[in-house]
Amino acid sequence: MKAIISVIGKDRPGIIAKVSGRLFEMNVNIEDISQTIMQEYFTMIMMVDTSKSDSDFATISQAMHKLGEEIGMDIKMQNQSIFDAMHRV
Repeated sequence: MKAIISVIGKDRPGIIAKVSGRLFEMNVNIEDISQTIMQEYFTMIMMVDTSKSDSDFATISQAMHKLGEEIGMDIKMQNQSIFDAMHRV
């Protein structure tokens, strides 16, 4: 299954490493990534594939949320089909 992960918060070193490392640990593949710094705020959005992970969507989403709390970032994960439906014009 494909999912969209967003990461937002104050910029600091190591954000991409921590997020991508946790996804690697859960065998989640990052298929596309975009990140930018807006003044002092870091923003990143990723499309990931969870199909090879042993963890289900809820477990991965919860792990990302917990990581966000640990590193002081807001990390949210959405199913790609729900994300697409919400952003269809």
